[in-house]
Amino acid sequence: MSDDKQQTGSPDRDRINVNEDYEVQYWTRTLGVSREALEAAVKAVGPTAEAVRTHLRR
Repeated sequence: MSDDKQQTGSPDRDRINVNEDYEVQYWTRTLGVSREALEAAVKAVGPTAEAVRTHLRR
């Protein structure tokens, strides 16, 4: 599924797409991590923001 920027909503905001630079910039700033740490977390637990937050707290 492509990232349709016209259809925003909770499902889109709750997922982290590491293939979009603007999303990586937002999430690295919001979570206070590097791009590499963000990508590793998404790879480990999937793209949901809550799962990534939980993983990074460990």
